[in-house]
Amino acid sequence: MFEFRVDPAVAPHAGAGVLVMADAHVAAGDVALDDALREFESRAADAGPSIPDARSLVRAMYRRFGVDPTKTRPSSEALRRRLAKGEPLPRINTAVDVCNWLSAECELPYGLYDADRIEGHVVTLRAGREGEEYAGIRKDTVHVMGRLVVADAAGAFGNPTSDSARTSVEPGRRTLLVVVYAPRAVSEVLLDRVIDATSERLVRFTGAVEHARARC
Repeated sequence: MFEFRVDPAVAPHAGAGVLVMADAHVAAGDVALDDALREFESRAADAGPSIPDARSLVRAMYRRFGVDPTKTRPSSEALRRRLAKGEPLPRINTAVDVCNWLSAECELPYGLYDADRIEGHVVTLRAGREGEEYAGIRKDTVHVMGRLVVADAAGAFGNPTSDSARTSVEPGRRTLLVVVYAPRAVSEVLLDRVIDATSERLVRFTGAVEHARARC
């Protein structure tokens, strides 16, 4: 479908776990998934992340790209903060909800994208270019110059804090691109476990079929 690349300029500091999941039935909600999310929410406040020191590693990665993580929080940290305050995870749709669950569990930022809306045949993890921006999901314009982004032939469409409206995942039959933004300090073994769990839960709750995976 497409090739995933990591720009050499960012490779020393950041990588990604990548999944392409075909024929996902994305629904507005699911009773079994909601039960699993409530069970996780009930114990999350007392449990550490499945990736040791993930929060500090992700924060260090942000600083490598000139971003203050206390002002522009990684999506994974924002989710954990909700749980710490006794708030539930957001309920958007089954694919998004699964990825939010996993992100909160391992404390690595996730990006979830509609693969059919990606332009061209190459997706690159790189730094945002001068003046680069996109329309965010339920947000104003997201400015990404210098920040870690994923980009296609049309430009940047996601970053570890907020993704674009252009490639957002809506209910229906979809092919999904999942990107787990991972600091280089995260071991290959642990990242593989995260990729495995992501594939398993998307199969379980959306009926998707794993089409491709990579650890970059």
